[in-house]
Amino acid sequence: MIFAVEEINRDPALLPNLTLGFLAADTCLSEGTTLGAALAMVTGKEASVVGTECVTTPEVPVIIGDARSSASIVVAQTLGPFDLPMVSYFASCACLSDTWRYPSFFRTVPSDAFQARGMARLLYQLGWVWVGLVAGDDDYGKFGVQLLLQELQGSGVCVAYSEVIPKVASQRRIRYIVDTIRGSTARVVVTFAITKDAHALMEEVVRQNITDKQWIASEAWVTDSTLSSPENLPSLAGTIGFALKKANIPGLGPFLTRLHPDGNYQKSDPFLRLLWEEMFGCSLGVDLSMTQSSRRQCTGSEVIGEGESQYADVSQLRASYNVYKAVYAIAYAIQDMVACQPGDGVFNGGQCPDIRKLQPSQIVRYLRGVNFSTPVGESFHFDMNGDPPASYDIINWHVTPEGTAEFVQVGHFLSSEGSGGQIHIDMDKVVWGGGSGEEVPVSVCSADCPPGTRHAVQKGKPVCCFDCLSCAEGEISNTTGSDECIRCPERFWSNPDRTACIPQLVDFLSYSDTMGVILSVISVSGATLTAGALATFLYHRHTALVKANNSELSFLLLLSLNLCFLCALVFIGQPKPWTCMLRHTLFGISFVFCISCLLSRTVVVLVAFRATLPGENLMRYFSPTQQRMGISLCTLIQVLICVLWLALAPPQPAERGGREGRGPRVVLECEVGSVVGFSLVLGYIGLLASLCLLLAFLARKLPDNFNEAKLITFSMLIFCAVWVAFIPAYVSSPGKYTVAVEIFAILASSFGLLFCLFAPKCFIILLRPERNTKKHMMSK
Repeated sequence: MIFAVEEINRDPALLPNLTLGFLAADTCLSEGTTLGAALAMVTGKEASVVGTECVTTPEVPVIIGDARSSASIVVAQTLGPFDLPMVSYFASCACLSDTWRYPSFFRTVPSDAFQARGMARLLYQLGWVWVGLVAGDDDYGKFGVQLLLQELQGSGVCVAYSEVIPKVASQRRIRYIVDTIRGSTARVVVTFAITKDAHALMEEVVRQNITDKQWIASEAWVTDSTLSSPENLPSLAGTIGFALKKANIPGLGPFLTRLHPDGNYQKSDPFLRLLWEEMFGCSLGVDLSMTQSSRRQCTGSEVIGEGESQYADVSQLRASYNVYKAVYAIAYAIQDMVACQPGDGVFNGGQCPDIRKLQPSQIVRYLRGVNFSTPVGESFHFDMNGDPPASYDIINWHVTPEGTAEFVQVGHFLSSEGSGGQIHIDMDKVVWGGGSGEEVPVSVCSADCPPGTRHAVQKGKPVCCFDCLSCAEGEISNTTGSDECIRCPERFWSNPDRTACIPQLVDFLSYSDTMGVILSVISVSGATLTAGALATFLYHRHTALVKANNSELSFLLLLSLNLCFLCALVFIGQPKPWTCMLRHTLFGISFVFCISCLLSRTVVVLVAFRATLPGENLMRYFSPTQQRMGISLCTLIQVLICVLWLALAPPQPAERGGREGRGPRVVLECEVGSVVGFSLVLGYIGLLASLCLLLAFLARKLPDNFNEAKLITFSMLIFCAVWVAFIPAYVSSPGKYTVAVEIFAILASSFGLLFCLFAPKCFIILLRPERNTKKHMMSK
């Protein structure tokens, strides 16, 4: 500040006829002391004024400071109602941007709102979604963390823990915080704290030898040379942080090394005396009572070398540059006041301020409008909130071959009110912390789910902590870290890995399927056996057994059974319009033809035995011609039903999604078209079968050697049992197995009729010819 004031006073172009003066006070890092010093300055009650030609203590119209947000808030709240301007160079709390509460507060350091925004961008860009937060117990730390949490909302970054460093030294509390850091799976730790609080934390971190964390520093401590001491580097090397924009102020280095206490130590600047004693470890006291017993007496010949100490180090002028800009902002505001022409002023009636007695409220008005370039070439102004343009350097702690820390700029962040901000990092320059070296550290609660799975948030934990669940059938995720699975479009299905949608396979009961082959073989075998029985009956048609069984009806029955066996083949293969119509009509007509023959045969047997009673002559109504007419009539009714069904709503091929069973298949099947038509076909078959069963049951008491009625009864029982069981099996079977169930019912009922009716007769004809005689047939 002193350097800037002297530089301005030497400048003939800036305030040529005015000389700036200043008062300086030590705040001792205490809000009470800071406020007391500020009130003393602005009221002219400062107890001691050194190095000035002023006769009395002046009333200071503007204050530069304080460095800490907490102290600045106290002073700004007190001085604000009196329009006393205050320009801070390091108080970055975003709360100070509230012009309603702090109407006369300005600052040359960006608001923490921009720093928090930059940190959020950094975490998101580097994929650090599981982080820990540590803040100082002051307005700077608390508001900084609060702003960061707001910026992180909706970004996918989660906070593993949030701890506060106490102001009152508490080793137990510090140890607890460090234990939390050590035990957490979060490898990235964001620390929003002033240098003093960061020191207290890092001492314990170094003591516990925590070396696997990536530290993110706020601008308050990222370039602090004491924190980056060689003994701390094993834990803090690779630290990344946001630093205020650095500048090179010409002449500042020589100015700092030129300072020297004069011979009159009592009247010398007290700050300079304290600095000198601290730097050289000696005392400037003039008597023994003032000389510390542990220190030697200063000789006065000590020399400050540029860059040899933290005081004389001008390589990292960041906060110092903000002080420099604050002094120049005030100087340019006063220059604008001096340059005011009557009638062009900012006050009522265009009045200009009285430069001989500066009023704080006038300085406030002109500070809001300053817009200038600093001697180092940077353009500067205050926005409507009293904040400067936000610009940060991104600093990375490197370790030199000598084992010391080097602050290397690896990027920058530019932002302004209302903009998202632009962050740039040169990844090739970054040395990562936590022992990662050149590899970017990974800090996640749960690793990203691979393709084919989705995130499932763990109960009671942040969204960054999740389990990976496989996508359901018919859904996929083809990227890493998917939150949701995508449903496959129509006619597509998920592959086994659930990573891609593939066309669904068209599935139907084909001749290449194992089940199709088995059913085809069974169907052909049944037809072959039926043909063999037909051939046997035809060859032995003149024998007593064949004649007794009405050879003509036997031939028709065997022919219809053959059709029943062969119609099962139509159900196998890819459904087409003509096959769909053929399979149900052929099935319905074949079975009606078969049962009609069986019904006619049952009626003939029953009437034949009833005709043996005296006075009855019923056989004249059941001659072969009439039997053929009855069979034809019964069959014709089924034909008419099928014709109407095919004309009004015929069966058609249709696809049905195979979400049951194996899933990735579309089942191609024949829809019945009309449920009524299908029900009439089955119902008519059931009606004839029930009638045949009833008549056969009534005729069951026949001669022992002629048990045709019993065989018919048993065959009808099998037939009805098969088709009653068919209904629930058909409804519950998935996909192409519904067709297999229908084929099985056809074949089972056909085999039941074949074996029950013709197996015993063929056995007698072929293996027991002695029983194939009229005498044996008529015996009891």
